[in-house]
Amino acid sequence: MRLPEDVVALIDALEPGENLIVTREGESIASISSTIDVLQGAVVDRDTPEEASDQPPIDYDGVTVVATAMKLSKAARMSLSAQLGADYIVLDMRAAPATADVLLAPAGSPQLIASLRAMFPKARVIITEIEDHELGVSYQGPVQRLLNAGADAYLPATSVPRLARQLDYTLTHGLQLTGGIATPREIAPATEPPDPEGD
Repeated sequence: MRLPEDVVALIDALEPGENLIVTREGESIASISSTIDVLQGAVVDRDTPEEASDQPPIDYDGVTVVATAMKLSKAARMSLSAQLGADYIVLDMRAAPATADVLLAPAGSPQLIASLRAMFPKARVIITEIEDHELGVSYQGPVQRLLNAGADAYLPATSVPRLARQLDYTLTHGLQLTGGIATPREIAPATEPPDPEGD
């Protein structure tokens, strides 16, 4: 799938930190952000086709390429890459090869996910919600908002038997936040409400 040339020109004209808002029938449906891409400490800029052909392709054999479909600072991408280890490289999706292994994306519409899937057909598309104040990253979605409101867990089950397995695992193998020790959670036994007539 190729974008129309006029849309590509608008995207190419974006300065760092600028956004292009995509609308349908007057409603905002997407935002395209300009970012500076970083690969192992080197600035990766959008190349013109002539410049791209002058450079040898980067060899990503032996590493898992993680593309990000959300605006992350180079510090955030470098931190994620460092946390994953030497077997991973984290790139902005515009700098990532179409053969990327993983695509991290924020919660969005099914159409957006299908479009991203088409751009990276071999990648495992993983939806993430992240809040990292230190690195200035905020991609809260509906699940994070529910957890922030007091929910204890989110179980995306595809069937009742799978829900039962997930629920059992969550309740019996949940980790304590303070010590990281797996302990079964206890649910208070059901009690009969007091008889209002005092019998």
